[in-house]
Amino acid sequence: MTMFWTIWISVITLGLIIGCYFLLRWCLGNHTGVAEGESMGHEFDGIEEINNPLPKWWTILFYITIVWGVIYLALYPGLGSWQGLWGWKSSNQNIQSLEESRQARIDAKEQGLIVEYDRELDFAAEKFDPIFEAYAQVPVEELAKDPEALKVGQRLFLQNCSQCHGSDARGQAGGFPNLTDDDWLYGGSGEKIKETLMMGRQAAMPAWLDAMGEQGIDEVVAYVLSLSGRDVDAELAAAGKPRFAACAACHGADGKGNQAMGAPNLTDNIWLYGGSKRAVTETLYYGRNGVMPSFKNTLGEDKIHVVASYVYSLSN
Repeated sequence: MTMFWTIWISVITLGLIIGCYFLLRWCLGNHTGVAEGESMGHEFDGIEEINNPLPKWWTILFYITIVWGVIYLALYPGLGSWQGLWGWKSSNQNIQSLEESRQARIDAKEQGLIVEYDRELDFAAEKFDPIFEAYAQVPVEELAKDPEALKVGQRLFLQNCSQCHGSDARGQAGGFPNLTDDDWLYGGSGEKIKETLMMGRQAAMPAWLDAMGEQGIDEVVAYVLSLSGRDVDAELAAAGKPRFAACAACHGADGKGNQAMGAPNLTDNIWLYGGSKRAVTETLYYGRNGVMPSFKNTLGEDKIHVVASYVYSLSN
């Protein structure tokens, strides 16, 4: 924060506290022209207003509030770039990566700073890590039968995976697969799901426009659509079949895909980027390079194990 904003915030904040003090002092004086205990000359519904001073307990509470405000601002950060005498802060600021976050935690401990977020992380680790360690000892397929573990896995899924796959895990257009339909690019076993979460996935569908040309792509699209029983131009499909040999290296000669490479099955009418003629043509024109990020450093293996059990349960 710049010096301008530090001064701006400090002047306004301290000015209000000082203003409250002088306002209280003024209210304690008698400025009515009527002696204390005398009538103010107002009466309503049988109730007469008397010129009485503020109750002492009320006045004392006002003073305590003002003093506490000054002490709080001295101990804690709040006045612009002022960091406070106590060395407390809510979190490490200006963090842009997990590595920076870890280093900031180490630096804060070495400097004796009190970082509330770090304290909460330490508390959570102490309380919950043993639970996740116990879950990690159970195979994914078996853990998927544990209702309590599934509740934990669901919460982790909603926090970390639902942004792409949806809160119902049914995916969405644009390359985010449905996790409930038992159709898996890289395999749907417990270990494969865990591997995907641990290491992430990088798609590598190349663009074929330069190699095949527009006519060649039209022919291959017709053949690919025919593999899933679609009505297509028979002549185009026939011309596309020999061209499909270039695709068979990944998708197989029968078009049923290859889970070892993440190449999808082209015969089941399940399409990651859409199965319309236009969508398939676009895929061949420009290729696809979707990315599934690795959560190894974000969640850790034990938590990933629980998430994998939840994802496994969705289609089993």
